[in-house]
Amino acid sequence: MDNDMGAEAAARVREILASAKRLAVEYYRLTGKPLGVTGEVAEYVAAETLGLKLAPPRTTGYDALRACERIQIKGRAHGKKTNSGQKMGRINTEGPCDTVLLVVLDNATLEPREMWEASFGSVVECLAQPGSKARARGVLSIPEFTRIARRVRPVVPTYRPTTKTPICN
Repeated sequence: MDNDMGAEAAARVREILASAKRLAVEYYRLTGKPLGVTGEVAEYVAAETLGLKLAPPRTTGYDALRACERIQIKGRAHGKKTNSGQKMGRINTEGPCDTVLLVVLDNATLEPREMWEASFGSVVECLAQPGSKARARGVLSIPEFTRIARRVRPVVPTYRPTTKTPICN
């Protein structure tokens, strides 16, 4: 993945992200709070792994392209002791988008565990289901999303929630 940058710049970006991941993991271990680099790590991991072209910063509606397909990328650090109903970040329903991709990162290392993708239409349909203040704000839980998505990268054994959450049809 060069995303219009040279090989030297791409190598430097990998080095910077590796350093940021180490710092974020240590910060989380010491404070119990995230450092806030999950989204950038998820975008880069998705682009590298799936061969996506990252969109310019602050592009409305999507973060990357796969040919002409516009992909909104959501990253979430998740661990063994994490709440099974953990929420994804807000999904932007106002801009152009074809696919929503969730990159689940191990919260102890920020290494990718799995990637899931769903059509933007099915995500919008799920968000429109009544009965949830979170969905009304554009937020799905990981279990809600994985029920409507397909797993595209099983990096480690699949995450399966232990509690029941609403199913979006």
